[in-house]
Amino acid sequence: MQSDLPESKQPYMPFLLIAPFFLWGTAMVAMKGTAPHTTPLFMAGIRLFPAGLMVLAAALILGKPQPQGWKAWLWIALFGLVDGTLFQGFLAEGLARTGAGLGSVMIDSQPLAVALMARFLFGEQIGLWGWLGLGFGVIGISLLGLPQDWILGILHGEVPIAEGVNVLEQLFQSGEWLMLMAALSMAIGTVMVRYVCQHADPIAATGWHMVIGGIPLFAGSAVWESQQWVNLTGLDSLALAYSTIFGSAIAYALFFFFATTGNLTSFSSLTFLTPVFALLFGNLYLSEVLNPLQWVGVSLTLVSIYLINQRDRLLERFRQPLDLSAQPTAQPTVQPAMVEAESEVSS
Repeated sequence: MQSDLPESKQPYMPFLLIAPFFLWGTAMVAMKGTAPHTTPLFMAGIRLFPAGLMVLAAALILGKPQPQGWKAWLWIALFGLVDGTLFQGFLAEGLARTGAGLGSVMIDSQPLAVALMARFLFGEQIGLWGWLGLGFGVIGISLLGLPQDWILGILHGEVPIAEGVNVLEQLFQSGEWLMLMAALSMAIGTVMVRYVCQHADPIAATGWHMVIGGIPLFAGSAVWESQQWVNLTGLDSLALAYSTIFGSAIAYALFFFFATTGNLTSFSSLTFLTPVFALLFGNLYLSEVLNPLQWVGVSLTLVSIYLINQRDRLLERFRQPLDLSAQPTAQPTVQPAMVEAESEVSS
């Protein structure tokens, strides 16, 4: 089958195709390595705000129009609050309590929530493979997001929650649960971008939502945190710069370029590479090791991400042998969907 990804005879093209996912995965490791020497909200703001300025600079160079009218700015502000402040805030707080690889798996589970919201809000079909992926995802996320003693207690037929324990407080002390909240924030932002792009240019809106979303993070850091940069080393500063420049601005630019020059569904199927890179480099540089239960959860979650992203292609592939009388027809042109694009841009 001919690939739908951008074609090029250049030998480095395959490396550029996987570059955004490599950068997002390794940026998680860089942030995790820096987390013990700084504060979560400050780290989140540093990754978001400067990268937004870089995206805005790129938008000006490309001649993209700036947002006009109160509706455009209202949607961008809401988008920045959800997909910027909440997403990056939960992500940074979660990284302080869990590993980079495991956190990346939780973050990249957001296509499950996007598929469900798109089904109920826009009537988009999920299909057999999509529902199967959702099923795998629910099990995988449960194995990763719930405290291990809860899971073991349930498997032994016991009620793992002790009387008088604040369930929400216990869950929000779990880094995996915070990562799940980050994934949910990004999923809501992914659905919101459909409305944002009705009133503003996607690239300009992306830059402004990062800038606007970074302001509350810096404000929260000023109020609730202290000694944000006192303990930072030179290596930490390089890691933060890498997360901002390469893990945000450059990764976003590459993703937008390929998303608008090829088949977005095929390109989005590479999503699962992000947690793979995070798990690999987290093990190499941070000595992160998952227990057997977590590996089962990771495996099921990665399978679910693949099934959700490729559900249309899988349905077509399994339907063709059954339709023996079908005549070859030209493949329709697939227009890039900004809803799917933003789900990766926010990683």
